[in-house]
Amino acid sequence: MNTVSADISAEVSGEAMMANLTQIARWVKLSGTAEELEGLRFVESRMAAYGWRTGIVMHDAYISLPGAARVLVDGVPVKAITQSFSLPSPRDGFSAVPVYLGHGTVEDFAGKDLRGALLLLEGMATPAVARRATEAGAAAQLHISHHEHIHEMCISPVWGNPSAATRRDLPRTVVCSVAHRDGAAIRDALADGKRPIVTLHAAVDTGWRKTPILVCDLDGPGGATDPLVLLSGHHDTWYHGVMDNGAANVAMLEVARIVAQRRSDWRRGMRVCFWSGHSHGRYSSSAWYADEHWDELDRRCVAHVNVDSLGGIGATVLTNTKSTAELRRLAAEAVQRHAGQALKGVRRGRNSDESFVGIGIPSVFGSISAQPHQHQQARNALGWWWHTPDDLIDKIDEANLVRDTRVLLDGCWALLSESVLPLDHGATADSLAAELNQLAPSLAGRFDLAPLVAGAARLRELADAVDARRHTAPAASLAVANAALMRASRALVPMDCAEGERFTHPDALPLAAWAPLQPMRSLAASAPGSEDEKFVAVDAVRARNRLAHALREAEAALDDARNALGA
Repeated sequence: MNTVSADISAEVSGEAMMANLTQIARWVKLSGTAEELEGLRFVESRMAAYGWRTGIVMHDAYISLPGAARVLVDGVPVKAITQSFSLPSPRDGFSAVPVYLGHGTVEDFAGKDLRGALLLLEGMATPAVARRATEAGAAAQLHISHHEHIHEMCISPVWGNPSAATRRDLPRTVVCSVAHRDGAAIRDALADGKRPIVTLHAAVDTGWRKTPILVCDLDGPGGATDPLVLLSGHHDTWYHGVMDNGAANVAMLEVARIVAQRRSDWRRGMRVCFWSGHSHGRYSSSAWYADEHWDELDRRCVAHVNVDSLGGIGATVLTNTKSTAELRRLAAEAVQRHAGQALKGVRRGRNSDESFVGIGIPSVFGSISAQPHQHQQARNALGWWWHTPDDLIDKIDEANLVRDTRVLLDGCWALLSESVLPLDHGATADSLAAELNQLAPSLAGRFDLAPLVAGAARLRELADAVDARRHTAPAASLAVANAALMRASRALVPMDCAEGERFTHPDALPLAAWAPLQPMRSLAASAPGSEDEKFVAVDAVRARNRLAHALREAEAALDDARNALGA
């Protein structure tokens, strides 16, 4: 930790953040609306007052704003909402006896003819279930909330704006959700052999509209071409969205205020972005920004610090905040320092405006704190009020907000001020080695993993050598060493977090660790000597070549970093 940062956390002001949050809480910030832009102008005024260079960029985004919903069970209305990216219902609604399909897993869908069906499903609406329903030819989905509150959800699996190639992957079903009591009554009636007629009326406004991004910059000591740290979070909300994401926005403002006062200690610049289209466009703004600024971000961005839904009442668990492997150590140190908790090292998921891992930019944080009891199917670790009209300022605990902001500030300050970038590529090597070790027994004598195992071992060795030199590095070599560490990230992060693809965005669906290993996993699952094994082996060889090339690029980069840092 930089010596200057020993007391920097004390500068976090809960009073200042709550004052800003009281202002932000005034607006309902649906993507692309005048009210969203008005709220963003307030945030911009604060950033300008803190000395940042600001500008609002307007861009085209494919946004889906749910309208009114009406669900009737045998003609009796029950409380319901429409989900973002639902199809609008026919004029007279869609009526059918539902088909109960549990939680909508792959196994729940398997072997069933669901063409034209209305599916009754447990839990919140998700992109994965919406895709299965669309592929099965279902006409509609009705989701049963796990409790009396109904959560707004975006069900599109397409990351960012749909392209000519991906627009076909948008959901093609009518989707509503109801509270648990009402949905359970339908489920129980079906179980008793009854045939309730359920009618879905769903309005939705889906299409292209202009949405804003607030971009704020302060240059590093070398000027506008210096490497930079990207701090970002979404500004759009469901309803007033005071925790999600107003609290994160005021934490970003507070970090920006504090670090701007210590610019003499910066080693690199910083950019702070407030996105639209997170809630209603499946991360449309951050994906658009990654695409439009790909070259600059590739050359200059050392890390992405993401922040979402901080400071909730009862949010006492900080062990599950996420990061890419390279920044897990940084996250663990920040959480231990300010919360006294040991980080578990949860993988970075496909969510939360993580639009930059494909470029090869390491990422840290997101939701820093969570509730102590998480319902596994409901995924409501952020509180029962998440994505509901009850996400108001009374759901914020000022002490928790200060704690979370100190964690955020700690990570940002390390990235801004440490002479050698705090990127731990040894952790990345260990992550890959663990995956290879799981595969090895099933592939023994069938497929040679040795090139990848050896590459991961060399990567670990080189990363250790870099670590041993990071605190004694000569000043003249720092730029070369840091550029080499960034090159290593560009080779490795897409392999771990983006299917190895640097120029497009994987869908907003669960992604296995080191996804390019999937053909090898399929080979391990195939029957030895079978025809299937021979087909899969073709893909496995190509995947091995792809990973081996990435490891070779990363090794060369770390070797350059080691040499630049000296003996």
